[in-house]
Amino acid sequence: MEANSLLGLNDDHVVALNEPGHRLHPDAKVAFMAMQAAAARAGFNLQPASSYRNFNRQLAIWNAKYEGLRPVLDASSQPLDTLSLTPSQRIDAILHWSALPGTSRHHWGSDVDVYDPTLLPASTKLALEPWEYEADGYFYPLSLWLNANMARFGFYLPFANANGGVAIEPWHLSYRPVAEMCAGQLTPALVAEALSGQQINGKAHILKQLDEIFTRFISHATIDHPIIPYTNIAATKE
Repeated sequence: MEANSLLGLNDDHVVALNEPGHRLHPDAKVAFMAMQAAAARAGFNLQPASSYRNFNRQLAIWNAKYEGLRPVLDASSQPLDTLSLTPSQRIDAILHWSALPGTSRHHWGSDVDVYDPTLLPASTKLALEPWEYEADGYFYPLSLWLNANMARFGFYLPFANANGGVAIEPWHLSYRPVAEMCAGQLTPALVAEALSGQQINGKAHILKQLDEIFTRFISHATIDHPIIPYTNIAATKE
């Protein structure tokens, strides 16, 4: 993938989904729509909560969290007082739930956060927190179906386990053929070059510890990427 697309700095590599405001890589779109159809036959309304996200959107999220203008949660999903933390602690706390601009898997068009709006109780706002997808959570039935079926469509959960970096995200699906290609191309040097000209909070500390950030939060070695059989789904019926 071309560098600016990899970093979320252009969107030439994504196309619109049927759901307004959502986009994915063309190959991921075909697979996602096939999985949606299979989910519908099983009684689920599989919908994207977030799909392609560009660099500027990720930058706005990052800066707001760094400044304490947007909530940052700890490992137990409890609010943190980010302004009381050192810059390095603040960076780590944000990275537990949110990607560094230029490194988000959502930049690639391969990744999508999903939910079923029909399972969300009336007047309840989607939180995208693990408890919603765990036993007794609203979306637990959907999680069970995804765990049993998503591999057939080329999807997997890159943040299925607590690896000491990114939090468990049972809503975050990755289309493996595109995601693994992009993960293999992303490097600290490429991200450092992209960040150097940006107004990103904590920049000096980020650049100083970028290799460590890659090791803990971004490296392909720290992300779950099971070797699973799948059919490239364009022609599948189920």
